[in-house]
Amino acid sequence: MSATKIRPKRITELGDEALQEVLSLSSGSDSVELKLTVPETEHRSAIAALGLDPLDAQIRLVSFFDTPDLQLNQRGLIVRARRVQGREDDTVVKLRPVVPSDLPHHLRTSPGMFVELDAMPGGYVCSASMKARLSGDTEVKKVTRGKRSPRKLFSKAQRAFYAEHAPEGLEIDDLTQLGPIFVLKAKSSPSGFPLKMVTELWLYPDGSRILELSTKCPPNEMFQVAAEARAYLTGIGIDLSGQQQTKTKSALEQFARHVPAAG
Repeated sequence: MSATKIRPKRITELGDEALQEVLSLSSGSDSVELKLTVPETEHRSAIAALGLDPLDAQIRLVSFFDTPDLQLNQRGLIVRARRVQGREDDTVVKLRPVVPSDLPHHLRTSPGMFVELDAMPGGYVCSASMKARLSGDTEVKKVTRGKRSPRKLFSKAQRAFYAEHAPEGLEIDDLTQLGPIFVLKAKSSPSGFPLKMVTELWLYPDGSRILELSTKCPPNEMFQVAAEARAYLTGIGIDLSGQQQTKTKSALEQFARHVPAAG
């Protein structure tokens, strides 16, 4: 069974085969995150419709680690370190796509492991993330300033997960830092929608932006919440038919283009 499909249909309108796959993936997941990216021309109107105040947003600086030709990304492996305003730094080693039932028991039950199904208009993918919080809010800064080895940011379990899926011989300290990218994140409880809505604005080096709206729910509530989210967003005038963009892939590709040539 493939763990990812791209289809021009909403998750509430899947055919029988795709529906069975989504149900199988979600049943083995810890959570479902429903996502939507808003066309850039409609960012201002979407923020106004949601009643968001930019001053309430949390600042984040997200750094990725990969090779200049993005070998990890080609394998579905993402290595990320993040600074978060008012909170400890954190890191993640993520693999996608995955089928939850195929994950080894020791990995699936690891304290830092989190399996999530991401769904957006036209596609869905399941990922396995080994997460860790760092001891303070300066650890990632030390790495970005060359004062600490990148591998020191990652736990033993994260390094083992990385080693299992990375190209042979490619150590974390061999990777190139890509970023950081500046991100604004705001949480809200919109009137007329039963769950929290998360809004993220990613600001890219070339001046482009991605505005993503998302909400999380338990796997058994996925279809109900998807229908409610669609009705709510449509009701406040947000376009659900725009081409969807991926935040991480866009960031990796832009930063990789500016890595100095070796030698």
